[in-house]
Amino acid sequence: MKIAHHPDNSTLLSYAAGNLDEAFVTVVAAHLAICGACRSQVHKIEEIGGTMLQSLHPVAMDADALERVMSKLDGAGDHFVDNAAKAKQVGPSLPRPIARLIGDGLDNVAWKTVAPGVAVHRLATSETARGALTLLKIDSGKKIPEHGHSGAEMTLVLTGSYRDESGRFGPGDVADLDEDIEHEPRVDSSEPCICVVAAEGPTRFKGLVGRILQPLVGI
Repeated sequence: MKIAHHPDNSTLLSYAAGNLDEAFVTVVAAHLAICGACRSQVHKIEEIGGTMLQSLHPVAMDADALERVMSKLDGAGDHFVDNAAKAKQVGPSLPRPIARLIGDGLDNVAWKTVAPGVAVHRLATSETARGALTLLKIDSGKKIPEHGHSGAEMTLVLTGSYRDESGRFGPGDVADLDEDIEHEPRVDSSEPCICVVAAEGPTRFKGLVGRILQPLVGI
């Protein structure tokens, strides 16, 4: 798999530092699962961070710090084991961080059609997540009307491909966008393009049709 588009270095830095929102963490982790170059970059960032931590003077922790951490982990282990078991049923082309959320693979996703040739499926996130995580399926030859974003948005292509003003995006490629970017993605593959999208806020469509579509698309 040849990957041409990667998360920004600032995004990888935030990921390594633990500062990304849950939805974006999932997209970055899925990309890292199939991109050795970005895994290597994150490893270097973590090494630098570890060296910096070692140079700091130790600070005493609160007496109940461990208890608070463990309380947040209660129940998470069983949930992860269950999802990980389901992920084993999925083909190797689907990154584990996504596979564990959908369980039975892309063929069995409960898609919701929101426009001709466009379907979505909302992925579950925790109550503390600020961003939304959504699977988006667009049929061959279809496009999403020209739009911008009301915050950061990150898209990872899982199958198929699309083109926009930034180039062609195929499996493994990431579009790491901010509110200054406007584009009009069109699927150029013979198969549907399925992506996972993390978004801080709703999409800002420019045309009337797009603005009518936005509440239905839900990203």
